[in-house]
This record gives sequence, structure tokens and C-alpha cells, in this order.
Amino acid sequence: MDRYWQLTKPKVVAAILFTALVGMFLATRGWPRLDLMLLACGGIWLAAASAAALNHVLDRRFDAAMMRTRRRPLPSGQLTERAALAFAAALGIASMLILALRVNMLTAALTLASLIGYSLIYTVWLKHATPQNIVIGGAAGAAPPVLGWAAVTNGVGANALLLFLIVFTWTPPHFWALAIARRDEYLKAGIPMLPVTHGVQVTCTYILLYTILLVPVTALPYLTGLSGPIYLSGALVLNAIFVSRAYALRTSHCPRLAMRTFRYSINYLLLLFLFLLIDHYFPAL
Repeated sequence: MDRYWQLTKPKVVAAILFTALVGMFLATRGWPRLDLMLLACGGIWLAAASAAALNHVLDRRFDAAMMRTRRRPLPSGQLTERAALAFAAALGIASMLILALRVNMLTAALTLASLIGYSLIYTVWLKHATPQNIVIGGAAGAAPPVLGWAAVTNGVGANALLLFLIVFTWTPPHFWALAIARRDEYLKAGIPMLPVTHGVQVTCTYILLYTILLVPVTALPYLTGLSGPIYLSGALVLNAIFVSRAYALRTSHCPRLAMRTFRYSINYLLLLFLFLLIDHYFPAL
């Protein structure tokens, strides 16, 4: 069972589920219906786990060539491709049934689109076609807050798209920092990540530019009235740290600093959404 659990990329899926949950809470002034929230979380979790498992199957040959991923269940021989595909299909079907029958068709359709976008469009095509793969493919990874919003409202409003924009803008510096730290592995696997095709210096410049862009983008929830001063204060502090780390990486090009920047970017996004949640329910604090 542990082998199948590894296929779901639990840490990544947990982060996806958290941003989807925040989308649910922000979509209503009160509290979302508990039954609807649990069903939506279950459906989104199953879809994300299905996409992760399918990603393992599609990337198995590249995973075998990379130190970071060669111990995954497929390249290490712990599971067969057929077993992993059957597992991914079962999770995906269960997800669609829950979302379509118990939540709403819009959430089911958007979740299916993001699953296809990540598993097929990004993993099969974009990842190996262009060094801008993560920029274009980032749309699928930015979908969870919109899915959460749609689950509660059966619609997609402008504020849901703001949450999408934040994650979309955050994605390139997050993944490019990892790509710098793992550049040699991506080179060996033949994956055209930006540090491989354009070098570390260019990638560091892009990371810095995107972190600077995050400053006005993350201010939008405050400017549109979605959030208040608690969120804005937290966002400014988080952005100051992110920009300073990106600047330090730009001047040093140190792989260890790249990995620290990558790890910080994860905490950055989770804390940013946590500030959104706190401000939504406790604006007077």
C-alpha cells in the first residue's frame, strides 16, 4: 500500500488541497456547508492524486535517469505500469463521480480540465517541448483555489481568478529554483528546463523578475476588497523575504541557495493563503 501512496505525491497534493480549501472559505462570507466541503475536498484530492500517479507513469523513463526520482515506485521496479495506470484511473473515475454527482458539474469539468492539463499537456508535451514549460503549464497547478471556489458557488468570479493569478505567478520562480538545484539531473534526462537551455544566470534573472512581479499581484486581493490589512501586512513581509532571496540567488548562483529558495517558496505560498484565510474570518484582529 505504501507504494501506491507514494504515487500520489502526498506533500504536493496536501498543498493543492489547502489552496482549494482556502478558495472554498473565501467564496462565502460565512462557512461553507460541511457536507459540500468534505465532498469537494475528497473529489479534488482524488483528482490530484490521480494526476500525480499518472505523472509517475508518463515520466517513468526520465525519473529513472534522475537521482531525485529514481527510487520512485516505477523506476525502482516496486510497481508495474499497468498497476499504476489502473490506480490512477480508479482515483480519477472516483473523483469525477463525486464531483459531478455530489458537488456540481462545473467543478467536475474544471477539475478534469486541470487533470488533463497537468498530466497530458504539461507532462507529455510542454515539459519536453519548451524551456517555458512551467510558465505555460502553470495554469493547471494554479487551478485548485478556483476549483474550491466553484465547488461552493457553482461559479467562477473575479476574486477566484485573482487567487489563480497569484499561484500562476508564483509557479515559475518556485520550480525554476528547484531546476537550478537539479540542473545536472535535468540535463542528463534531456528535459529542456530553463537552466539547461539558457543557463543558471538567465534563470536567476527570471526568478528575480517573477518574485518582483508577485509584489503587485499579491496586493490585488487587498486592492479589490477581497482581503484587508492583516493579509496585506503578511504579504508584504513574505514578498520582501522572497525578493531578497531571489536577489541573493541572482548574485551568487549557488545551488544550495537555490534549494533554500525553493523550500521557502513552498512556505511562502502556504503562509500567503493562510493570511488570506485569517483576514477573511478575523478582519478586526
